[in-house]
Amino acid sequence: MNTRDIVLIALFAAIIVVLGLLPPITLGFIPVPITAQSLGVMLAGCILGAKRGASAVLLVLLLVAIGLPVLSGGRGGLAVFAGPTAGYLVGWVFGAFVCGLVAERLVREEQPELTQFLSFLAAAVIGGIGVVYLFGMPWLAYMSGKAFFETAAASLVFLPGDLVKAFVAMLAGRAVLSGYPLLPQRA
Repeated sequence: MNTRDIVLIALFAAIIVVLGLLPPITLGFIPVPITAQSLGVMLAGCILGAKRGASAVLLVLLLVAIGLPVLSGGRGGLAVFAGPTAGYLVGWVFGAFVCGLVAERLVREEQPELTQFLSFLAAAVIGGIGVVYLFGMPWLAYMSGKAFFETAAASLVFLPGDLVKAFVAMLAGRAVLSGYPLLPQRA
């Protein structure tokens, strides 16, 4: 890992933290708020790639663990990792990694523009939504004492917003690929 990688990891960790400044939207029937920080996870994966994207998310979670209020709503501290959102937080790391892995495998500079857009969208949906939900929903079901399928059905309320975030990540990933071609040389 070189200096540029470290700077990019820190930059995207900061982007995730800044997205946490947007107030969360709480819903009465599920203890997990709607936040913009999952967009940062998708951006880190699509733009930085698997290793650097996951590292950026790990850096944010380290900041949370030492008690800094960097999560949406000003949350932080070790107690967050024992709450209902802990599965989603762990899922962020794997989601960014898978998002980056899919982007690294599917996106090529010589591809037509539409193929690049669709590849970034696939990466954001698979990693940023699918993998994050895969970790988040079982833990939420366990913590809430509800059946998994009941929790999964309640979690569908997040899907429209997450699809919008995936679309934004797709646009940003494609813009960075065309505007800064050295960045996609992922480590």
